Amino acid sequence: MKSINALIRKTSIRFDVGAVASSTSVLLGLATFLLASCTEKSSFVQPKLGTRSAQLIEVDGFQFKDLNKNGTLDKYEDWRLTPEERSLDLLAKMSVEEKAGFMAINSLSMLGSRKAKISEGKYQASDLDEGQVKDDRPAGAGNFIGAMNEVTSTTQRIKEFHNRHFILRLNESAGVIAEWNNKLQELCESEPLGILAIITSNPRNHISSNASVGTALNASVFTAWPGELGLSATRDLALIREFASDSRQEWLAAGIRKGYMYMADLSTEPRWSRVDGTFGENPEWVAQVIKEIVIGFQGTKLDTNSIALTMKHFPGGGSGKGGQDSHFDWGKEQVYPGGRFYDNLLPFQAAIDAGTSAIMPYYSLPKGTEFEEVGYSYNKAVITGVLREKMGFSGIINTDTGPITRMVWGVEDLSIHERYKKALEAGSNIISGVSDPADLLEVINKGMVDMSLIDNSVLLLLKEKFTLGLFENPYVDVAAAEATVGSDRFREKAAVALRKSIVMLRNENSTLPVKAGTKIYVETLQSPGRGEEEGSTNFMMEADGNHEVEFVTTLAEADLAIQWIIPSNSVFNSDGAPISVSLSKKGIDVGHIKEVIGTVPTILVIDYTNPWVIDEIYNDTNKGNVVGVFATFGTTPEALLDVITGKFNPAGKMPFSTPVSDEAVENNLEDVPGYLEADGYALFNYDEGLSYKK
Repeated sequence: MKSINALIRKTSIRFDVGAVASSTSVLLGLATFLLASCTEKSSFVQPKLGTRSAQLIEVDGFQFKDLNKNGTLDKYEDWRLTPEERSLDLLAKMSVEEKAGFMAINSLSMLGSRKAKISEGKYQASDLDEGQVKDDRPAGAGNFIGAMNEVTSTTQRIKEFHNRHFILRLNESAGVIAEWNNKLQELCESEPLGILAIITSNPRNHISSNASVGTALNASVFTAWPGELGLSATRDLALIREFASDSRQEWLAAGIRKGYMYMADLSTEPRWSRVDGTFGENPEWVAQVIKEIVIGFQGTKLDTNSIALTMKHFPGGGSGKGGQDSHFDWGKEQVYPGGRFYDNLLPFQAAIDAGTSAIMPYYSLPKGTEFEEVGYSYNKAVITGVLREKMGFSGIINTDTGPITRMVWGVEDLSIHERYKKALEAGSNIISGVSDPADLLEVINKGMVDMSLIDNSVLLLLKEKFTLGLFENPYVDVAAAEATVGSDRFREKAAVALRKSIVMLRNENSTLPVKAGTKIYVETLQSPGRGEEEGSTNFMMEADGNHEVEFVTTLAEADLAIQWIIPSNSVFNSDGAPISVSLSKKGIDVGHIKEVIGTVPTILVIDYTNPWVIDEIYNDTNKGNVVGVFATFGTTPEALLDVITGKFNPAGKMPFSTPVSDEAVENNLEDVPGYLEADGYALFNYDEGLSYKK
């Protein structure tokens, strides 16, 4: 918007050159021009500005933040301009050091509640952690996450490394996260250019028995919805959109503005440890789900109310050879024995069409395809050729965490500088798992890459921040965060989803729902080290509200037993040995379950984070005494009891097929969904699910 004097000057010149006109015509023309200018001005709405150290300046009756403290309005400070214009202006002001630091993202710790507690009041959990401790155990020995942490302070990473992208992996309260965000942004604002930070997180709105730091967080203060497979099992796209929109509001309130989520991968390989983060095995259905997820979190276009998403793991990580995961050398090969590489792209195309802000390639290298056998972050034919050129993606390409120094599949013989060069030339824009930009700076200063690659990457990253409104106000209201996150209105909607996600697979002789007055013996059986102690009945007794059944503590008293089996398959427990998805191989006491089944009619409830093989406990010998089988995908005892007793009619459908035996698993084709495997493959089929009401 030009000043009034400038507008008059422009108008005078225009009318001088326009030759013959009466003074009245000139005045009318001037009045019309000024009226149009006022109308133009009125189309702008003053945004709320949040500041801690930057002064406000006034221009044309509007306020702006003087982020670089020079007393004048720079283009990048002018919220009336487009994100592209602002990004170009700020890019021109950034040093090479700032650009390099801007292209790094890594985990950043707040102090954390445990440290705060032992400090006896000296620190708060939301304090910026100035003394992060490195875990010295070697990476790859069950310690992938410890290996990610560098001994650096928050201040050093902001001031010296010029980092402005951070991953939050702690599961603290909403108020603590909000306070921490505000302190982090205040530190960034005090820097010369006042470039604000963006906080990224893995999913934190799901109940999961398989959550691991580095992949997902089990829901705590954030509203607890079913796991991703459970959302898929509801077969309710409107509910899935509602989940995403509600979760967006919680993240926005807490100051987390970006998600390392969701997984558009397909669960075609039952042994893969990350199946629970997918939405199932059917590419067409998963594509529909992904569309709802993107629009729910981001809106129809990215704006100041969006949570920007980083869809992963391109071009699909679900077909690792033998089900191994590419966090490790023994799982680096992505194979396509069924020739279905391009099926994996359908959900990613849906994400692109819906406007996803970023996409994350996986560590894997393609085996037996037309593509170079290097990790996807280095794979130009896949990243530029397929993702950019064929699929039309124009957003940010964010590597997974650690491909430069740890998961260096296919480029082991290259130096770190050569790896940077190859990743950047392949199309990667931001490198995850590093904080210190020294190596990237050397690559730039030696002229190993064209500077346009750096500038184009920084422009993409800046544009996202401007579009999200972070430069205007990155601060959040702590009290509002506490009131919003986990509020009753969100939990009520999630409660419906938790019940709709439960799948009834068998109901022998219409035994279910359980009749009033039934005496029930309940046990949970979990993989070692995962949650509640085995054998506990308290969880169901406490959930009992008004279900008119009686819980007993011994089998001898029971009319019916419920065995809720909760195995897990954590990615970071891998040692390279062949993977089995049989229950006994996951530490479940199958002998005890068989004893219960042999003693009293039994309902089996299986929590599926993977397509488990359950023939050890459900076979021709004992099927007669198993009166019902249910599948859960992260739900609550209350929800399960409502379904078992008929207070809620089961409606869920299986998001994948489950193999009938270990032999079927070993013979499966890693890239082929279970519903397309050979006859006899499945015990429970994709899309299978019963209800009480016909």
